[in-house]
Amino acid sequence: MSDASYGSIAASNGREADRGGRGGETLLEIRDLKKYFPLTQGILFKRTIGQVRAVDGVNLSMRRGETVGLVGESGCGKSTVSKLLVALEKPTSGSIVYKGRDVTTMNSRQLKEYRREVQIIFQDPYASLNPRMTVGDIVAEGWAVHADVAPRKGRLQRTQELLDRVGLNPDYVNRYPHQFSGGQRQRIGIARALALRPEIIVCDEPVSALDVSVQAQVVNLLEDLQDEFGLSYLFIAHDLSVVRHISDRVAVMYLGSIVEEGTDQQVYASPSHPYTQALLSSVPLHEPALRGQKDRILLQGDVPSPADPPSGCRFRTRCWKAQDICATEAPALVDRGQGHPSACHFAEAREVVPVDAE
Repeated sequence: MSDASYGSIAASNGREADRGGRGGETLLEIRDLKKYFPLTQGILFKRTIGQVRAVDGVNLSMRRGETVGLVGESGCGKSTVSKLLVALEKPTSGSIVYKGRDVTTMNSRQLKEYRREVQIIFQDPYASLNPRMTVGDIVAEGWAVHADVAPRKGRLQRTQELLDRVGLNPDYVNRYPHQFSGGQRQRIGIARALALRPEIIVCDEPVSALDVSVQAQVVNLLEDLQDEFGLSYLFIAHDLSVVRHISDRVAVMYLGSIVEEGTDQQVYASPSHPYTQALLSSVPLHEPALRGQKDRILLQGDVPSPADPPSGCRFRTRCWKAQDICATEAPALVDRGQGHPSACHFAEAREVVPVDAE
């Protein structure tokens, strides 16, 4: 690949931010974001009998060159947040502010420009690629909509450069998705996301379907690309060890809401919300000498339905600290003396995983 070519891409976008530039400008800000899906009954005459509160009051911000990790159990609303950010779903209420502009009020022309700046890497590397299109056509598809990004005459070369940058043979440009492994397909998805030179990439569990060795390769690739192009990531995953490796800040999500937020060191070394502590206790330790030192926490009961969440604190039905106030008053996401925000009336820092387990 031509280093000069990609150097010019980075320069043209003005992305000289270092990784983890927490002091940089705020690119994206989510304010009280909600997404409710209607529950209907009937076949011919459907009527709404309830709502699934997939996302219910999420507040989050992203700075230039920063990676924000979003973690939580399956079904907590992480992927819905990702779809809302790239405007694949329309929020029920709330706002998504990108560089001072509210995405939820944009018209079709403005959304077209916004989607160029905010791209997504999907979770399933098998379902996210069109099996009838060659790899070259998949990577270059965005240029048919945004023709000014890449002149038609040089698109083949640009496509080959992108494939080479993500670790694939440029000669594979005429192959089809079924001829690649899962890790290779995810690299194709990354190349497609890079094609429009975005500012932000939403990574919706990009390594969850891959083998552990391939996961490390893809995560290292994402970090290299961030260093080179000054990208900002929203990295969504349920594997806390992967999130810790790549993230600058971490937000923990439970049943549609964020329950704890802080730097990777704050959340992992001194978690203060009971749910975060339970999540961390489930992470396997790779050092045999440390395995007996982990504070194992077993949660009782099942995750409540998002169509009928508990009153007050949503985690109270599974929490060992729950008291009467938890059923009547929803805790605000504020700092209660632990140094970072936590949505728990009885937040208390607790070392779950030994500090040496880095």
